[in-house]
Amino acid sequence: MTYEITGHTGLTALLGHPVAHSISPQMHNEAFRLLGLDFVYLAFDVGPDGLRDAFEGLKAFQVQGFNLTMPLKTAILPYLDDLTPAARLAGAVNTVYQKNGRYIGHNTDGAGYMRSLADAGFSVTGEKMTLLGAGGAATAICVQAALDGVSAIDMFKRKNASFARTEAFCARIAEQTGCRIRLLDIADTGLLAESLKDSAILTNATNVGMAPDIVHSILPDASLLPSHVIVSDIIYNPRETLLLRQAREAGCPAINGLYMLLFQGAEAFRCWTGQEMPVEEIRQKYFTPSGGNF
Repeated sequence: MTYEITGHTGLTALLGHPVAHSISPQMHNEAFRLLGLDFVYLAFDVGPDGLRDAFEGLKAFQVQGFNLTMPLKTAILPYLDDLTPAARLAGAVNTVYQKNGRYIGHNTDGAGYMRSLADAGFSVTGEKMTLLGAGGAATAICVQAALDGVSAIDMFKRKNASFARTEAFCARIAEQTGCRIRLLDIADTGLLAESLKDSAILTNATNVGMAPDIVHSILPDASLLPSHVIVSDIIYNPRETLLLRQAREAGCPAINGLYMLLFQGAEAFRCWTGQEMPVEEIRQKYFTPSGGNF
């Protein structure tokens, strides 16, 4: 099918820093081509200091919607007209769409993450999760995991100025979902080891190990990993982070962030176009070892 940019082509985009590594432009543009939709998706490297100006520019262009990646998922909140229930509960936004001239913040990270686990054959319903990080992706995963029946979540983060605020978030989600949620200091390796002993899954929702900084792992010692624990890293570049290498060497089942990206992207695509992304075609072209060049 011929795919051309025209005078009617609608703009969608990714904002964040860094974004040069992202495969979202290939994924969405191929989906637009396959369905014959007159849209284009571009990536813009924008930090928190430039977010307001970037958003005002996108609104002036009447964009249909856009994605946000680190470090903008909470920085965007003051500028939006409204939030969906998922975004409000998570306190973070990764997808914005236009509805009747108003820009609505949504969060597809949690749903995309849980769908990627199921797609890989893992079920954590009724099980405990150890979750590393407390940023936008981490809070979305925490919310969706609790809603989907994970019995307990130990969230680990740095004990800094935002610790008390994150404690309040954990208490609110626990109260609203019935999931047992604790916030713990990520520097306390003893607590981390205890948490992993009775967890079904370890989820890294930080950017530690993401390209170009591929020589570090969020896990200080691979010996902390029991062999029964599923190790999940939301990073997809590189496809095998140091954490996932540690998991493989410890005999743990492991999954990277590629399919989280696919499934959260499919939900964003539906928000913008009202149509379902052709997921299997996108998976074969960009998410299999022989597909794409990423």
